[in-house]
Amino acid sequence: MTLYAQKASNIRKTWMLIFFFTVFVIAIGWIFSYALNSSLILYAAIIISFGMAFTSYWWSDKIVTKIARAHEVKSQDNPELHRILENLCIAAGLPQPKLYLIQEAQPNAFATGRNPNHAAIAVTQGLIDKLDRSEIEGVLSHELSHIGNRDMLLMTSVVVLAGFIALASNWFLRIQFWGGGRQRDNDNSQAQAIIMAIALAMAILAPLAATIIRLAISRKREFLADETGALITRYPEGLASALEKIAQDQSPMRSATTATAHLYIANPFRGKQKTSF
Repeated sequence: MTLYAQKASNIRKTWMLIFFFTVFVIAIGWIFSYALNSSLILYAAIIISFGMAFTSYWWSDKIVTKIARAHEVKSQDNPELHRILENLCIAAGLPQPKLYLIQEAQPNAFATGRNPNHAAIAVTQGLIDKLDRSEIEGVLSHELSHIGNRDMLLMTSVVVLAGFIALASNWFLRIQFWGGGRQRDNDNSQAQAIIMAIALAMAILAPLAATIIRLAISRKREFLADETGALITRYPEGLASALEKIAQDQSPMRSATTATAHLYIANPFRGKQKTSF
């Protein structure tokens, strides 16, 4: 499969995954709204989930780089790093994204943005200091692959929708705890009891299922980015060596947060006390 065909296939898969995950959210909203006898819950689920996804999609690069405490690096500030990125963009057929630097000793990097024309790559100072040129090329090609494969669109949408599922489940359980729920009549009490049982089960299990789906999608996209990055550089050993060095480095990252941890090429919480990732 050519690189162009692979990109097209990945883009189709991205939109399919977003579609099915959105259907999952709407289905949960419908179950909760039926169980609580309020169609307002279904409408709210649809509006809020799409509204959150829309906001994250349009301003994800600005939001994420601010959270990561990254500042933009101009070509005159680090011409060598910009030359490496420029050459990789030419090889990948992508516009050059903005380049950001995070003042952290841990070698790490991430990509963000809604599409290739509005994308950004952030690298840590530790990555520049501790990796050689071929390894930096491997990391940057990996992040460019995320941009070319539209992984940022997928991960932003999935993370937002997964978060909303957890929030909606929490609302439902709290309402049930305080005595909310559908008023039953004798004719439909059995059917309503079944729906209520399903809703309670979904409220408990849906956040776990959404988290598993999110992590599975994240890991799958990482493998795709590794493969595509190797096609860009034609030197997979560079990325392999970089990942080995990154994994062995135990420098903590002060700016790491659970909100952005999934974007990094490697777990940014290493070197700290064990944290849920």
